[in-house]
Amino acid sequence: MNQLPIFVNLEGRTILLLGRGEMAEAKKRLYERAGAIITDDETAEGLTLAVVALEDDQAAMAAVARLKARGLLVNAVDRSALCDYTTPAIIDRDPVLIAMGTGGASAGLAKALRQRLEQLLPAGLGEVAKALLGARPRIQQIWPDGAARRKAIDAALAPDGPLDIMVEHSAVDIDDWLDQPNGQARSQVIDLELTSDDPDDLTLRQARWLGQADQIFAAGDVPDKVLDRARADAERFALTLWDEQPTEGLVLRIRMKR
Repeated sequence: MNQLPIFVNLEGRTILLLGRGEMAEAKKRLYERAGAIITDDETAEGLTLAVVALEDDQAAMAAVARLKARGLLVNAVDRSALCDYTTPAIIDRDPVLIAMGTGGASAGLAKALRQRLEQLLPAGLGEVAKALLGARPRIQQIWPDGAARRKAIDAALAPDGPLDIMVEHSAVDIDDWLDQPNGQARSQVIDLELTSDDPDDLTLRQARWLGQADQIFAAGDVPDKVLDRARADAERFALTLWDEQPTEGLVLRIRMKR
């Protein structure tokens, strides 16, 4: 990972934007959507970030050098080698934001990914997020234990769950789930037999199970780079301990195929 993807609160902050034309206007619209104040005055105080959208290469490089010398993080449009940060392609389901970046390698690829994912994600995903926030006190009351609460939410949002994230839902669905909360975190044991030690060869289903598992029992020859695809808080055990540990939630037994 050669860039850290972060979400920055720019509400009321001043962004320097140098340039005119289509590139500059696109950047202006993006930053204003995030609540930023746009200026073209290089001498302005309190600048947070700088965007250089100049057509001329020499003028752009000179501007980038000046701004970096002031300690500003700079985005140089269409000049990834000069960028301190890049702006991703964005799917906006406020307050849910999904950002896709390629480190400046190909804006077209990021755009294509955004367009494909836009077709898959429900339009009401943001409303579900807001409803979950509003229901937080009730959720905490039903599951006062943090671990049990996380498992219940994971089960509800999982494929075929009552709040499956790939299906259109509303606040009513969340109320229905909380009215009948029992049985959402039932135990299940799944055997995974891997044919490759490359994590990129995992099937979508296998990757999904790794991301959801509460407990993992892995044979000694299962590589760490595969197990790294599991959720960080999943309990991990050697497969030889299978008969000695109580199981709870979604449990995976992982072996390499011989």
